[in-house]
Amino acid sequence: MKKPLLVLGALALALTTAAHADTLRFATDASYPPFSKQGADGKMTGFDPDIAQALCTAMKAQCEVLPQDFDGIIPALNAKKFDAVIASMNITEERKKAVDFSDKYYNMASRLVAREGSQVNDAWFKGKKIGVLRSSIQEKYAREHFVKLGAKLVSYGKAPESFLDLKAARVDAAFVDAAVGDVDFVKTANGKGFALVGPDYNDPKYFGVGSGIAVRKGDKALLARINQALKQIRADGSYDKIQKKYFSFDIYGK
Repeated sequence: MKKPLLVLGALALALTTAAHADTLRFATDASYPPFSKQGADGKMTGFDPDIAQALCTAMKAQCEVLPQDFDGIIPALNAKKFDAVIASMNITEERKKAVDFSDKYYNMASRLVAREGSQVNDAWFKGKKIGVLRSSIQEKYAREHFVKLGAKLVSYGKAPESFLDLKAARVDAAFVDAAVGDVDFVKTANGKGFALVGPDYNDPKYFGVGSGIAVRKGDKALLARINQALKQIRADGSYDKIQKKYFSFDIYGK
């Protein structure tokens, strides 16, 4: 009678091990450095993919980080092309209608990138062309505020495209996450003569309470795992190690 019990015990152990060795598929924007970037080899690198890998390690899961254009990322999640989104997505009430969010994993203001010395006030916006990432919270804010001040918006599928047009004077400014504008443009050779200008834009009504990891509505089990893993990597130093790899300041925020 002992052999069947041993077999059942081994089977239970195998099932338990398999449950903790699942594969989680994270989607991210493939062109949003330093948060995410796809190399020539197809590999995703950056803060977001590194955080995804750290979370999977904490959850004892295998990890896949897949590229997806930002403007289609929520529909693709809800079509079950992947399990979660880690793409610098602000937690907002409007987006909560479509997905569920984890606790924040960072919080950063948005800024305008324009010629050094630009004196940004209400009058400055009149006649200006401002580049924004399509379907981003910056696009929504700019449409409801900057356009009313006389600006025209130019929407892009990828944030770096707005920097190319800014350099070529096809737009007057780009409106992006501050770190993206600073690291991916201002501090590069192409960004010479440009700077982060104007105030921080962080009104919670538009920009929420930070960026979170999105899962499909009602996926409470995965959400709980991710939130627990976030707490773990914040406590064990993994988060801080990744943060220092990409930023010289605390990106987590208050």
